[in-house]
Amino acid sequence: MQRILIVTETERFLLRSIKEKFENASYRVSVVRADTDAINQIKDTVRGVLIYADEALLEQQLALNFLKDRAIAYDLPVFTIGTQDALKGVRAIISSEFICKEFTRPINTTGLVEAVGGLIEQFSAQVKKKILAVDDSGVMLRSVKEWLGGKYNVFLANSAAMAIKYISLNRPDLVLLDYAMPVVDGKQVLEMIRTETELTDIPVIFLTALEDEESFLKVKGLRPEGYLLKTLSPQEIVAAVDEFFARKKSQVYLKNP
Repeated sequence: MQRILIVTETERFLLRSIKEKFENASYRVSVVRADTDAINQIKDTVRGVLIYADEALLEQQLALNFLKDRAIAYDLPVFTIGTQDALKGVRAIISSEFICKEFTRPINTTGLVEAVGGLIEQFSAQVKKKILAVDDSGVMLRSVKEWLGGKYNVFLANSAAMAIKYISLNRPDLVLLDYAMPVVDGKQVLEMIRTETELTDIPVIFLTALEDEESFLKVKGLRPEGYLLKTLSPQEIVAAVDEFFARKKSQVYLKNP
């Protein structure tokens, strides 16, 4: 069940109606106040954030900025509802480029829920990141797809040749690369990526069984984004990938405040 987070400082009949309509549409709804502890509920289970804007909410500028940062980190669409003045106030705190859609009161709650639901589906389809997992082990490839396939589009390559062919045709957002592969190893694959002008900035994280310092130092100059060991738990590997994308999203925001 998809979860919606509604952020508000006011209890109103309209809010209760919106919450009921979302629940009738099979969403799980959490209504929270605009404070950092409550907004920190934004995790992987949340699929969208609805800000109910009024004068009381606009006073919570720190919380709204924190909300924006969390939405950026988790690639979540943000929606706002309120009077024209209230919506203008939110835009002054959260840049309009980070607001998926505004809804001006008065509004039909059924239409609101339908519009938000449709936009969440579109947003999810657009932002689902592409990961290429490269490993000569079929078992490892299937495991990576199982671990990450729920939230990312995961593609598999069991050789360097297959990996380079895929990358040249379908630019991934991240490559998870084994180090010790036969014929052409991970270091050589990364060298090929870094020497191609159109591919050089593709992020690569090694996912390997090699934990000796010498292997790490050999690839350090090729600027991998990370070096993960296969001995890590699936949860730790997924968390590391999530952290990578959250960090990249934050960097984009810092460049374009």
